[in-house]
Amino acid sequence: MFKIGYRTIKTALGTTIAVMLAEFLQLDNYVSAGIITVLCIKVTKKKSLQSSWARLLACTIAIIFSFIFFEGLMYHPFIIGLLLLVFIPTTVILKATEGIVTSVVIIFHLYNSEKITLQLIGNELMLIIIGIGVALIMNLYMPSLDRKLKNYQQQIEENFGAIFLEIEHYLIDKDRVWDGREIIKTAELISDAKTMAFRDVENHFLRNENTYYHYFKMREKQFEIIERVIPLITSIHTSVEQSQIIAEFIKDLRLHIHPGNTAHKFLVQLLKMRGLFENMELPKSREEFEVRAALLHFIKEMESYLIIKSQFKGMER
Repeated sequence: MFKIGYRTIKTALGTTIAVMLAEFLQLDNYVSAGIITVLCIKVTKKKSLQSSWARLLACTIAIIFSFIFFEGLMYHPFIIGLLLLVFIPTTVILKATEGIVTSVVIIFHLYNSEKITLQLIGNELMLIIIGIGVALIMNLYMPSLDRKLKNYQQQIEENFGAIFLEIEHYLIDKDRVWDGREIIKTAELISDAKTMAFRDVENHFLRNENTYYHYFKMREKQFEIIERVIPLITSIHTSVEQSQIIAEFIKDLRLHIHPGNTAHKFLVQLLKMRGLFENMELPKSREEFEVRAALLHFIKEMESYLIIKSQFKGMER
């Protein structure tokens, strides 16, 4: 279904306002104000501000260089190339490369005039100010991403629960068959969620971090452990008493997957369970020894999983 995004609407509206305002002020080349607005409207407030600053700086340098090269040397296409040979490296040094395209437009305006005057410079500066100013005003509005981030959080937790359920089944039923689709889906969800959370940070000038971003980073680290233990669990083909105990632990853990921090409770359970295993009879066969060794490795990985969660301060459910 065809859908128009908020950024498209802002760009269309902002461009119209910029062109109308520049035309109302009777500026020459007034449509250029609209071009600048289009270039300055970005996906986040921070990126829009950075882009606007780069274009303002680059355009100011372009005006100065144009006066030096055109008025100091001559108005000739060769001089344009010479100017760009100096201008572009300068913008790179000053980290204003985003403003190159806009500045070239200004350079051509000045070149076509064949005479740079204060009035002409004032005209170009007004085009720049209107274009950038309207873009910044348009970008003051950014829709809240909280609902989408919350949705990502819930989907990731549901997938974690589904994966733990499969681990639980594998510990009890060695003939379990699973296609592993949740693994692929969870990796995609975490990646997309982190990107959106980072965008939310850039929409707040006074916020340098985001609870959701830290939450998704925490889940990403936990997911790396989950990916490591899946082959370990699926490679076990013999049930032992410890398998059932661990399955009960995983079930309890699965039923308590949420953004709050209850990791300490499960770390205590894990410690008690390890103590219980140490007091059990020694393996009676090589196969049982290998299974119990694999389960011990699994427990150590789950301890790392819980420690990662314990370091997260938690968030509202």
